[in-house]
Amino acid sequence: MDIGTTSIKVIIAEYVKGQLNIIGSGNTLSAGLNRGVIVDIDQVVDAIKDAVKQAEDKAGVDITDVIVGLPANMLQIEKCQGMISIGDDANRAKEITDEDVQRVTEAALVQNLPPERDVIDIAPDEFVVDDFEGIRDPRGMVGVRLEMKGVMYTGPKTILYNTKKCVERAGLRVQEIVVAPIATAQLALDEGEKDFGAIVIDLGGGQTTAAVVHDHKLKYTYVDQEGGDFVTRDISVVLNTSVENAESLKRNYGLALASGASSEETFTVQVVGKQEPRMVTEEFLAQIIQARLEQIFGKIAQALGKVGALDLPGGIILTGGMADLPGIAELAEEIFGVNVRIFRSNEMGLRIPSYTQVLGLVTYVALQNEVALVVKHTIDKKLGTSNVNAYRNEQVKDRQAEVQSEELDDYEEAADYPNEEKKGGFFSKIKNMMAGLFDED
Repeated sequence: MDIGTTSIKVIIAEYVKGQLNIIGSGNTLSAGLNRGVIVDIDQVVDAIKDAVKQAEDKAGVDITDVIVGLPANMLQIEKCQGMISIGDDANRAKEITDEDVQRVTEAALVQNLPPERDVIDIAPDEFVVDDFEGIRDPRGMVGVRLEMKGVMYTGPKTILYNTKKCVERAGLRVQEIVVAPIATAQLALDEGEKDFGAIVIDLGGGQTTAAVVHDHKLKYTYVDQEGGDFVTRDISVVLNTSVENAESLKRNYGLALASGASSEETFTVQVVGKQEPRMVTEEFLAQIIQARLEQIFGKIAQALGKVGALDLPGGIILTGGMADLPGIAELAEEIFGVNVRIFRSNEMGLRIPSYTQVLGLVTYVALQNEVALVVKHTIDKKLGTSNVNAYRNEQVKDRQAEVQSEELDDYEEAADYPNEEKKGGFFSKIKNMMAGLFDED
């Protein structure tokens, strides 16, 4: 479920034999939100019910649990670390289980957070078993000490509580809360972009969110409190027409780049307080739109430049409702000075950028590995949300303690491998440079 300022979108999906199938979708106009933040719970509840009903009717099923995306408003990203002893009383090594991963996650959650904030998610970078580093999944291994290093995402309790409250009052349970930019990046970026680094800009109605991803982790976010609705209002004010007419003009005739618009192509605009419509050129409308987009992109470029994100090789990927505007990629390239592309899903009937976030939510949850599920389960208990769906819970609970052969080799023979960073080669230098892009001074 994507609870946005402009619209609320719901997708019903099933995950069968490794294949994600979309079986129903709903989309309704939002009410009760301002710039991504809930300001009227009753109005949001009604909109959620409407979107859910649409999706249920199309899918022919009733839903009780939902995955909800949380906006990046006031999101904070910081490093975290937890360490526990897993040996017995005689300090002898024992096999690492799901419970040990939960305990080390709980240890990482022990942070001096302000009372108004809560942990939303933790993305493990690595596990360390008795000084053996770089382990992706420690379960099934043996040791006396387990450590987890990762990235922690925290957000305002008010946003978390109000989101959960709206969903529950709509008659649903929150199955999982996901940081929206993480889910969007999961879908919109390819593996190379996630690894070497790229920027996803979600052009929403109430706000525009830039998310920097590097080494498969969300490293930085910037939220500009202007979005597509501001473009619509500009058109309404300049042309003295209603907001409804302005939105229609933007969708049907709008261009993001005035240099690509025609000065001869005209259309009529109903003017408030006048009987006769006004004739407006395509070029003039594009100038109104471009002025606002330049302001939004300019502020984002300044923020991204401060953290060195524009040097990442993956460039910028645009998504969200405004990404459908012709010429917007070209305008973004002029302002940011990097390669820009627009992401559109391959899902039949949902091949428009405005559905990227809600599709990303189901994709992200479906592709979570088992150790990530254990970590998420620990956080969900703290937040008071229900666990991931029953099938996946049983999959984690009943999983036999098996380890991929390559991970066993890494653990048992780690002492025989040379330290890559000591080689001082070209790729080592590049890796160190990219890893330090977002480190604080």
